[in-house]
Amino acid sequence: MASLWTLLFHRPRHLTYARLDCDGKCLAFKHCGQPPAGSGWVQVSEAKLAWLGQPLPSSARVCARASRHWQQRSLPA
Repeated sequence: MASLWTLLFHRPRHLTYARLDCDGKCLAFKHCGQPPAGSGWVQVSEAKLAWLGQPLPSSARVCARASRHWQQRSLPA
């Protein structure tokens, strides 16, 4: 029954972003469906209040997905 409700009321997936200053310190968090406009926003795995005002740990960042056409790239010999 729960899967029926999930199909009927599908919500968009929201991701977590952190805004960094020029020194790499975390200024704010945002939870939204699309990447925020403006510079300084990076996708993170979660929002931890302890990161505010501190440099963002490298383990917190989410890596960008690889392109689907990686097989078509030419490799150096």
